[in-house]
Amino acid sequence: MSGVASSAGTYRIEVVREGTEIIARNILDSLPEWFGRPESLDEYVAATTRLPTLVAYTEDGKAAGFLSLEKHTSVAAEIHVIGVARDQRGRGCGRKLIEQAETMLRAESVRWLTVKTLAASHPDPHYAETRLFYEASGFEPLEVFPDLWGEDTPCLMMMRPIG
Repeated sequence: MSGVASSAGTYRIEVVREGTEIIARNILDSLPEWFGRPESLDEYVAATTRLPTLVAYTEDGKAAGFLSLEKHTSVAAEIHVIGVARDQRGRGCGRKLIEQAETMLRAESVRWLTVKTLAASHPDPHYAETRLFYEASGFEPLEVFPDLWGEDTPCLMMMRPIG
């Protein structure tokens, strides 16, 4: 994937190729409600070193959030992981990261962006908030995989067209 630095609102978003694991670890460690399983957290952090990763920076240069993309086919890519620092949540950082990812993917003729999250059949209130964020960002529920992540963690795949 290709990409260039851009400004999006109050965030500067760049494709970062080095140091992503430190950024990801710092952000995800502060969000145990979503990233409380050490083995999953370690996998997400490691993925940032092999996948294209966008980092959003505040005006003072602090990493506010990140998003790693995995391209599955010539027309479909997935948000492998997205994390926004607790003090930046609700300020548009996640939305801006998704918009920049869409811009990059559109340039590569990718038509679909997907994401997996915990399905609504699980009562976790934090993931209910996550699903609302994705819905507000244009994602629609596509399919539930009841045991993809284990029988206690049903997976919901969501999708949005890249316009």
